Amino acid sequence: MYSITVKLSGIEDAKEFVKRASECSFDVDLCYNKVVIDAKSILGVMSLDLRKILTVNMNGRDEAFESYLDKLHEAALEAA
Repeated sequence: MYSITVKLSGIEDAKEFVKRASECSFDVDLCYNKVVIDAKSILGVMSLDLRKILTVNMNGRDEAFESYLDKLHEAALEAA
């Protein structure tokens, strides 16, 4: 399993995140504290507090998605 922290800055970021996660052929989860949701669900992602730093857990690897996550990870580091 691969994990990385990310920061989504709003609704547009959430939409783009779900779109890119949906392109992965493996499970992608988005977590905050003990809450774990399917990252391919826009309703699930929108139910989280997007002001917080979130953790992405992936059960596979995808170079393009990981490159996108690296940008969101930089935002999480700046917010911390």
